[in-house]
Amino acid sequence: MYAAHVGPDVTVGGPVGFLLETARGRSSALFAVLAGFSLVIITGRPRPRTGRSGRQAVARVVIRAAVLMVLGYALTALGTDVAVILSFYALLFLAVLPLYRLRAGTLALIAAAGALVMPLSLYAIRGAIETGGWADAVTAWDPLARISGTDGVLELLFTGEYPVLTWMPFLVAGMAVARLDLTRPGVRSRLALAGGTLALLGYGGSWLALRLLPHALSTVAAATGAGSASSAWWSDTVGEPETHTPLAWLLVAAPHSQTTFSLLGNTGVALLVMAACLTVADRMPRLTALAGPVAAVGTMALTTYALHIVALWFLADVWHVPAVEDDTMSALPVLFAFIASATLLATAWTGRFRRGPLEHLLHIATGPARHVR
Repeated sequence: MYAAHVGPDVTVGGPVGFLLETARGRSSALFAVLAGFSLVIITGRPRPRTGRSGRQAVARVVIRAAVLMVLGYALTALGTDVAVILSFYALLFLAVLPLYRLRAGTLALIAAAGALVMPLSLYAIRGAIETGGWADAVTAWDPLARISGTDGVLELLFTGEYPVLTWMPFLVAGMAVARLDLTRPGVRSRLALAGGTLALLGYGGSWLALRLLPHALSTVAAATGAGSASSAWWSDTVGEPETHTPLAWLLVAAPHSQTTFSLLGNTGVALLVMAACLTVADRMPRLTALAGPVAAVGTMALTTYALHIVALWFLADVWHVPAVEDDTMSALPVLFAFIASATLLATAWTGRFRRGPLEHLLHIATGPARHVR
């Protein structure tokens, strides 16, 4: 996340550019898959909660979504270059919440179907928005748009950086993983195999499609204004369509391209990372202990996410630090400083407190859910 938001632009090239590029889109996809996993933890794992306990769990999720919506728009109002994901997350939680009682296999099928169907639906809807004036009328009527100063529900669902329509499969995939017994022999191996297969289908399929279908590469390059679209099968250096989005765009797998190939590839990477981390935690306890500071950051992810956006706003808009405002190699020390600061802060905080500051406030906010009958 910090590499994508704070580090140099990937166009710096070389090993640094390659490492930075691996974080683009794939880190946010992993974030979304883990969000689906956490939703199942809240609503009951390994078995979903039922009765009063289930209703209370649902209420906690709804309250969390409301808090994340407000916090997301508050961070967006700071005007940083970061496309804040929290408001999208809020609606995503509500969208997938009705699925929390389903089994792993059913959830996996829904995630796969969503990855195939949702990008096509989004492409059609965005086309209708581009060619029609109805979207402006909807936004003018939308109270969320007036309150937040954004495009409101239309942005959350269709036009934003993380449209709910195509990000739901990530959360559903995470829910499916959470329904598995990850301690059983062979489960992590199958998880890694599934991840590798999806990554191959996503990135490999895009690479083949762009080269086998006539004029696909040239059409994508012309639409984005790029000199070449040869890296569109995995990289966002190709850019985004400047005006009209051609049908050939559905063949790319670039981060945030909202295509089937992109969803498959990014989900595959997320599953591979999860399988690798679970394996390390199980077989290398000493290494896991050394990674305690990293785990500390994970226990207060919401706090570190919000703080890094506030820090970017302060450094760029208040202090006007050049290394934060540009995308050159001078931003690399800033990236390391952000990573070190977050790790030290999280380690110190979790040494004394169970939850991070925002996590604690979120826990308090969900307290009324206990009174649900």
